[in-house]
Amino acid sequence: MIEALKVLVKEEISAKAIALLKEHFEVQVMVDLSRDALKEIISQYDGLIIRSETRVDEELLERATRLKVIGRAGVGLDNIDLEAATKRGIIVTNAPQSNVVSAAEHAIALLMSLCRYVPQANASLKGGAWERSKFKGIEVQGKYLGIAGLGRVGTLVAQKASGLGMKVIAYDPYVSEERFHQLGISRSRELKDLFEVSDFITIHLPKTKDTYHMFGRQEFQAMKRGVLLINVARGSIVDTEALVEALESGQVGGAALDVFEEEPCTDSPLFKSPQVVVTPHLGASTIEAQDKAGVVIAEQVRAALLGEPVTNAVNVPAASPEVMEVLSPFFPLAEKLGGLMVRLYSGRLNTLGVEYSGQVAEYDTRLLTLAILKGMFDKFVEEHVNYVNAPLIAKERGIEVRESKTRFSRDYVNLITLKVENAETEFSVSGTVLGKRNVPRFVSIDKFMIDMVPSKYMAFFRYKDVPGRIGIIGTILGRNNINIANMQVGRKKIEGDAMTAINADSPIPEEVMEEIRQQLGIKEARFIEL
Repeated sequence: MIEALKVLVKEEISAKAIALLKEHFEVQVMVDLSRDALKEIISQYDGLIIRSETRVDEELLERATRLKVIGRAGVGLDNIDLEAATKRGIIVTNAPQSNVVSAAEHAIALLMSLCRYVPQANASLKGGAWERSKFKGIEVQGKYLGIAGLGRVGTLVAQKASGLGMKVIAYDPYVSEERFHQLGISRSRELKDLFEVSDFITIHLPKTKDTYHMFGRQEFQAMKRGVLLINVARGSIVDTEALVEALESGQVGGAALDVFEEEPCTDSPLFKSPQVVVTPHLGASTIEAQDKAGVVIAEQVRAALLGEPVTNAVNVPAASPEVMEVLSPFFPLAEKLGGLMVRLYSGRLNTLGVEYSGQVAEYDTRLLTLAILKGMFDKFVEEHVNYVNAPLIAKERGIEVRESKTRFSRDYVNLITLKVENAETEFSVSGTVLGKRNVPRFVSIDKFMIDMVPSKYMAFFRYKDVPGRIGIIGTILGRNNINIANMQVGRKKIEGDAMTAINADSPIPEEVMEEIRQQLGIKEARFIEL
């Protein structure tokens, strides 16, 4: 035992996990410790293991002078101040795959309960009624299951549903064609295409600004009448009010929900509907998942304290101070380039080429490539994305990353270029940092030369280069009270095309974008939020 290293277990984990830790460290289990008491003793420990109830914030971390690692025995990290921990050099790690099987199985359990009225029939019979004719269910074999989000849980649900004889179709724009083929799943290019054919729809998306109320009135109306909806992901993805209306009208035939917009949730208009099955966020609540999370996090904490690789670390991996000093200005650029790529390119992404040109190519750029992948997948996949798991997420989605370097850069001292390397298409984005403050700039999009500072709200329009187009864009935006902070125009003289790129002060609604498309007679117009 290494007497000098101490681990505090603040919330319950399995006995097996505790035993694993005790092989190396002095371990104290204090699950009933108050917050005030925790603040008093946290300075004595090198490692801290928690679940969801303990809040690890700036106030607590200020007192954690010895702390080297925080282990979260579960997936979420909402109760940990990740930035504050990273600034103090504290490794934060979790158990992202511990509940995958449990969540997938719960989705299937809810699906079957919905189809066969299991909760309702159970309550009826225990209430003294024998109502066989009232609970006539439906079979799932041969029916279409639409999966929104093909991450780890969504993939496992697809495999289990296929075993039940269901026809599976999935929507996930960040999974390659080859991965769909490998899994034997039909691919839906647009979410509306999935709505048109699915008898059941199950949601496995992350909670982001983009997915908030992603399933609302318009989406429910686009679904097959009588569709059954399952949600074991995040409650805020579904607009509760819109779902209630769709259930009352019969547009949605039933819903099975494990998650809610506000939790804990003990009162909801959904509870009054006889077509709704609910559970109190039980997706990860199995003996196996809880045990697995404890063992995984014990292994991660052990690795961190013994100086071994921490495979589930969620903050930036260490690098030499010399390399970090050179590369640090490029990290914001790299993430924004990755985010720009996935938002502007809508085709098949099998191979991503990353080219470093100029002085930056003289250094180990692998961390920058991780930053690019993080920018690509952040907010678009179910998992929490970090520099450690980003390559695994890319691999799971069948995306090959090819890194190349050249010390020659014609127009800029340093340049980072991302390229889609598919035989049938060609698309690229490039960026650099300029000035004493190393401000990130986008300098090329699909070979249109521009000079654009990334901002939260941006819009891109591609059209034939004829007079009057820029005026049309400005007029429509102005009429809708959308202020243009900056505008850049790039041209391709040979093809006769032009691109206008806009930094806006506020979001541009889809109906405004559609009006611009109609007025310009174009299809290629995209608003993005970075």
